[in-house]
Amino acid sequence: MSADEDYVYDEDSGEWMPASELAAKQAAANRVEVRDAVGNVLSDGDQVTLIKDLDVKGAGQTLKQGTLIKSIRLTGDPQEIDCKYPGIKGLVLRAEFVKKR
Repeated sequence: MSADEDYVYDEDSGEWMPASELAAKQAAANRVEVRDAVGNVLSDGDQVTLIKDLDVKGAGQTLKQGTLIKSIRLTGDPQEIDCKYPGIKGLVLRAEFVKKR
């Protein structure tokens, strides 16, 4: 925080605070927490394994339990993660079917 920083009014707390603090507080509030099947918090780049066999619609193939998915990406939805897997484009998995590695 610099000495010449603008102060803004925070509607939630009813206090005046530096603009940078308010921006950080709002960013934290907008962050979606994605948890796997056992409650571990997932983040971009994590590796996960499947906890059950999943039929992939449109690909005509089944991903088996224990399959390793590398480098996931969060979508902003608390239940969905974007994944890359050889031979399947645009794979989106539900967080309830994966476990963080």
